[in-house]
Amino acid sequence: METKHPFGHLLGGILLVAGTSIGAGMLALPVVTAEGGFFPSLGIYLLCWAFMSCTGLLLLEVCLRLAPDVNLVSMAGAFLGRFGKVFAWVLYLFLFYCLSIAYVSGGGSLLLAWSGLDAPAWMGSLLFVCLFAPFVYFGARAVDRINWLLMAGLVVSYLAFIVLGVPQINPVNLHVSSWPLSVKALPVIFTAFSYQGVIPTLATYMKRDAKRLRIAILGGTTLALLIYVVWELLILGIVPLGGEDGLAQAMQKGVTAVEPLKSHLGSGVVYAAGQSFAFFAITTSFLGVTLGLMDFLADGLRMPKLGVRRLFLALLTFVPSLAIALTYPSIFLRALGFAGGIGCALLLGLLPIWLTWIARVRHPEEPKLLFGGRSLLFILFLFVAFELLLELSQEVF
Repeated sequence: METKHPFGHLLGGILLVAGTSIGAGMLALPVVTAEGGFFPSLGIYLLCWAFMSCTGLLLLEVCLRLAPDVNLVSMAGAFLGRFGKVFAWVLYLFLFYCLSIAYVSGGGSLLLAWSGLDAPAWMGSLLFVCLFAPFVYFGARAVDRINWLLMAGLVVSYLAFIVLGVPQINPVNLHVSSWPLSVKALPVIFTAFSYQGVIPTLATYMKRDAKRLRIAILGGTTLALLIYVVWELLILGIVPLGGEDGLAQAMQKGVTAVEPLKSHLGSGVVYAAGQSFAFFAITTSFLGVTLGLMDFLADGLRMPKLGVRRLFLALLTFVPSLAIALTYPSIFLRALGFAGGIGCALLLGLLPIWLTWIARVRHPEEPKLLFGGRSLLFILFLFVAFELLLELSQEVF
């Protein structure tokens, strides 16, 4: 049946994918890519964008082969059996709770800074959850409506930061170039394109229209890529790598890209624009990730989102993340690191490839959303393996 507002649904889907991708990760991107430089890092961005777009389409293909309202745990169980269910459960909970902790912590600190409230860090996290968790509680339609407003704020603050920030760029800062060092940022950039957890919810929201869903995924990831590249250009162009309050020092301190920005800008208005953009980016991603997490819990626990059960699912979604963020207010970068290389690589990289391979073997006649056959699936697998080895080597050494 044709929807009344198909374009609105399509644009809403694009914004949901982009909003879920663009979040806490982008606050770390200029810091972790600074040693490699702008142009080498741009190549890593393109690789991750292509890979994550592909795995999103693969996951959508598997999702559309099953009944409506399934999630990753059901998809893994359907094609991988009991082991697949356990694999998906453990990795999903690990990854998305880590992301939620990072968003609650980072969003809370930005909320305090953005609003000018003089309060302890834990109060910011509490206010952040109390303010935005109710939208997730009421479901995808409520998130879509607030997401439009937040994305409008994100676009306005982003454009303002571009217009005001471009004159502040020092071209000398962009001369840094090291391809070997740029590869070190791969796990974080990989994480910055994470959105696949919201695909089952998106499929239901867009009436399982494969054509429009494909456009929404490719459009959303491309929008995220463009926003990341310009953000990277501005931060790396304004903030030098070395020296006091440089990006190298920010890396040592474990702070976000917004912190060193303040001391290198002559205008408080430019800093406020960048800070506002960061807040809107984290909030849209928080909504997408927690919406996907709540749907995942409902599917995995076989619990309908009705009445008291809906409230229980909401508490299960938000309380653990909030409790950890309140206990460790400065956990932002550490939680993001835990969520990164290994969690994203296995759950959002390896699992879609694995599921698609088995689904195509069992039902080769079903339509495919990503062409290239087994050769492409194998190439994608090699990329995951390389990313995992890189992350493990960084953790060990």
